[in-house]
Amino acid sequence: MNQILEWLPLLAFFVVFKIFGIYWATASLMMTCVALMTIHRARSGRFKTMHVVTAGVALILGTATLLLHDKRFIQWKPTVLLGLAALAFLGSTVVGKQPLAQRVLEGAFSESLVLPRHKWLLINTAWVAWFALLAVANIYIARNLAESVWVNFKVFGITVAMLIFMIPQVIWLNGKTSTGQAERS
Repeated sequence: MNQILEWLPLLAFFVVFKIFGIYWATASLMMTCVALMTIHRARSGRFKTMHVVTAGVALILGTATLLLHDKRFIQWKPTVLLGLAALAFLGSTVVGKQPLAQRVLEGAFSESLVLPRHKWLLINTAWVAWFALLAVANIYIARNLAESVWVNFKVFGITVAMLIFMIPQVIWLNGKTSTGQAERS
């Protein structure tokens, strides 16, 4: 159920775009981002930072899109969010005990991961570069290709790209769990 809720803004944007176009899709994205944030708060008692940032960016750029009737603003949303993610991962190399990639990836495992800090920093740097690359790709596609191509890239391309990027890391890290290390010894 939680995963369905997390995907709700993206799915609503895609479906409404296909039926009514970019401006109605933008309005639906704004509403579903706020709804997701509110539902999560009601269920857990706290706001999720990612939801707050996403809703804020969607509301600011969505409002500009609707008021100025200019789709370029909403097309910048993925670039802004991906850019902020790249900056967060980059900043985590100097702020905090662990790089953000380590915190994200360790959350996918029930056991602790045995990996030296320099390798976590390399993985974290790869995440910075990947988010920056996707941010640039988004704005390139938005400016140079058809609106429907950009929507498909936003909904499917970025999602698939993230999976392609993350799955090999998870597979590799699976051998770096405390159990995986003990089995090799």
